[in-house]
Amino acid sequence: MDLILWRHAEANDADDAQRDLDRALTSKGERQAQRVAAWLNHQLPASARVLVSPARRAQQTAEALDRKFKTLPALAPDADVSALLHAARWPEAREPVLVVGHQPTLGLAAAYLMSGQAQAWTVRKGGVWWLRARERDGATRVVLHAVVGPDLL
Repeated sequence: MDLILWRHAEANDADDAQRDLDRALTSKGERQAQRVAAWLNHQLPASARVLVSPARRAQQTAEALDRKFKTLPALAPDADVSALLHAARWPEAREPVLVVGHQPTLGLAAAYLMSGQAQAWTVRKGGVWWLRARERDGATRVVLHAVVGPDLL
């Protein structure tokens, strides 16, 4: 199974009258989302499932893909890693799963899957971590397939 973790692109800071969930992408964030979405669309098969946080900035990031996606409250900011993995059906899903979400959850998920420990790894804004589960000798092994930031595309 492939699990692709995509952190939302750069967003405006919240002001006093605004909820965190309502923060929108900056113009730079919109450009980041477009660049990464173009790369992902060349890499992902049509069968990939796309799961997205309900936060506006994550929704806007996912919209750049121009694919159908499912909004899941379990992927909201400060989501639990186990909720993310459950939603993605890790590692049993047959199709690749792209999750558009937030720090620190994405970094914690990457660290847990790669090292088996809860560590505070950082996924940059607009960045993608592509993890692949492989069955070897009766055990699931996780391989880092790619790490891409919007500034590299």
